[in-house]
Amino acid sequence: LVFTEEDTYGLYSNLLFKYFLAEGVVCGHDLFVASAKEHPDNILKELPAPLLDDTYRNELREETTAVKSEEFQDAMKIAWRYQNLPKMEASPTTSTKFGHYYDVSKRMSPGLFQSIKQHRFYLPEELSSQPETKTWNMNSAYTRLLQSIQRIIYQEGFDGSDPQKKQKNILRIGIQSLGSMLWGDDVCSSDSPEDVHSLTKFLYVLRGLLRKSLSACIITVPAHLIQNKAIMERVTNLSDAVVGLESFIGSERETNPLYKDYHGLVHVHQIPRLNSLICDVSDTKDLAFRLKRKLFTIERLHLPPDLSDTVSRASKQDLAESAKLLSSGCGTMAIGKKHLDF
Repeated sequence: LVFTEEDTYGLYSNLLFKYFLAEGVVCGHDLFVASAKEHPDNILKELPAPLLDDTYRNELREETTAVKSEEFQDAMKIAWRYQNLPKMEASPTTSTKFGHYYDVSKRMSPGLFQSIKQHRFYLPEELSSQPETKTWNMNSAYTRLLQSIQRIIYQEGFDGSDPQKKQKNILRIGIQSLGSMLWGDDVCSSDSPEDVHSLTKFLYVLRGLLRKSLSACIITVPAHLIQNKAIMERVTNLSDAVVGLESFIGSERETNPLYKDYHGLVHVHQIPRLNSLICDVSDTKDLAFRLKRKLFTIERLHLPPDLSDTVSRASKQDLAESAKLLSSGCGTMAIGKKHLDF
């Protein structure tokens, strides 16, 4: 269960959500897309196109050329006495190719969808087809969603307790903007919500379904709207991996020259650890992302030197604070020459 905290405008978290589904299409997995805001058909139509075989190499070569030109311009600004020092790589080490690359400027062709099964859950259609019911002392929207997921797991042969007769496959579940007002939940609109336990009950039951089935799930939640910290603690404990995206849009860092190369920060709050009661908490605090022309890249945050006197005093203080955040334990990640691309 991957829990993704949405950025303020939901732009980049929605992109990661589509990457998760696109990887399922390329790998031949079954998809289950649930949303109360955007129709699942529209989400599937906007999946990024995969870069297969030699295509992705050519695309990456174009991106690499653009990055090298940027690095050359930065090198012209750095003082001469720093140029002979070994350069720190901004990307983590990747020894083997993992997953696939995607071009965000193009849409996936409909022909790739022919070999996979797509299951959709659009809340307005579900509410109009059946009268509203509330069971398990839970929000009716969450109840319907759980029943739909459970039915697909049992009917399509993803139940781990039932011996499968056909070839094994994986069900990829994507739930968009869970906990928002569109789902009938008030955790995002009130400090003391009336139905405070609906979201945590839903995640508790969902986790049980995931544990006994061949499935993986990604959930995006507008966590910046949830003011009740207790709810966020419970939600975090009920998730395996928790990742937060902090966009620079609308913040002071958007115009700060220190962060001109990036579009936001990546916060890894929790990493799954098998066979343990305690989840691993990452000490990595220096990851940033940027959306290039065709690729979405996660890199190590690489702050530039104090380039000129035009940098304001506030920016210099921000630089000092950011330098303190850089964790020393990530030094091994600064080796290698490949970005963590999607």
